[in-house]
Amino acid sequence: MTAYMDHKDLTNESIDETRATQIRDGVHRVLDAIAEAESAAGCAPGSVKLLAATKTRDVGEIMAAIDAGIRMIGENRPQEVMAKAEGLRRLCADRGFALGTGDGDTTRPSDAEHIPFHLIGQLQANKIGKILPDVNTIESVDGVELAQRIARRAVARGITVGVLLEVNESGEASKSGCDPQAAVDIAAQIAQLDGIRLEGLMTIGAHVDDEATIRACFAHLRGTRDTILASRAPGTEHCTELSMGMTHDMALAIAEGATIVRVGTAIFGERAFI
Repeated sequence: MTAYMDHKDLTNESIDETRATQIRDGVHRVLDAIAEAESAAGCAPGSVKLLAATKTRDVGEIMAAIDAGIRMIGENRPQEVMAKAEGLRRLCADRGFALGTGDGDTTRPSDAEHIPFHLIGQLQANKIGKILPDVNTIESVDGVELAQRIARRAVARGITVGVLLEVNESGEASKSGCDPQAAVDIAAQIAQLDGIRLEGLMTIGAHVDDEATIRACFAHLRGTRDTILASRAPGTEHCTELSMGMTHDMALAIAEGATIVRVGTAIFGERAFI
């Protein structure tokens, strides 16, 4: 078990008004920043989706973000998905929302607005079955082998799982992801798997101070996505998403075509646990 989970009750549903206000203000600031970046990039308003990265955040904090306008969440660790899913699903249903897959949830309204639930961190094969009842998209698929394992689990459950191919555009050894030169071929292989829906590509921006380098990585991912779509290979027609950009490089990512940006600290404040 991750150390911070021994000290924080991630299932906690209560939140005081001061903390709820902090989170609401954070959500609104980030949404305003996205709107400004969309305008600067000439993108249609609302074309970029904000994913709230909810690592270390409890159910009450996440629901405060949803109440403030968040409509997509992402967890880094499978054990956090498992700890929070039941409470989040129930409280979302109370508000007329359907969270994630909603697998087995008979209480959600038939016309409920859907809030996608993504896994954005690394996934070990032995945790795949644990998250599939709740997570509808896995952003950290870095190769065919992991995709095959997910596909087998999905087929056994009779479901289709969305995946994003993670690409290590910066080439940094500390980052996960496939080689950019292999991405088109890997995407074509993943797209043909039963139980898998290839929804797009994901990358983490280069950890450098040079804006041109950061933008070049994002631009290359966009070009790879466009090449995959142009290939018309079976199953690649849904490969439209570009999940790239966080708080510090969000505007650059949007300028280069991001469709999903992932923000945590700017919404929730500094992490209390590491």
